[in-house]
Amino acid sequence: MDTYYKPEHLPKFGTIAEGNKELADAFFAYYGKVFEDGALTAREKALIALAVAHTIQCPYCIDAYTSGSLEKGADLEQMTEAVHVATAIRGGASLVHGIQMLDKVKDMTM
Repeated sequence: MDTYYKPEHLPKFGTIAEGNKELADAFFAYYGKVFEDGALTAREKALIALAVAHTIQCPYCIDAYTSGSLEKGADLEQMTEAVHVATAIRGGASLVHGIQMLDKVKDMTM
């Protein structure tokens, strides 16, 4: 069965420059700089990226930052916690919108 997600595309990410090398070079330079050690370690940034990848449900990003987190020294427990943080934030964001529903119910029934 064919799917939109093709794991073999991830290693070819750099070939996107074929359409516009200048923009691709600017993006990849920025991208590389963002993930260097800074106020946060590269390992911490990989864990953040892993959490965000789950939040936006990007299978390419999940593959990349599962590997990246392991390569930068994170372990399964840390990675699982990062995924749970993403889940809590996403779930909380959905639940807080329940206040809108609650207000609407009150407006219509009271």
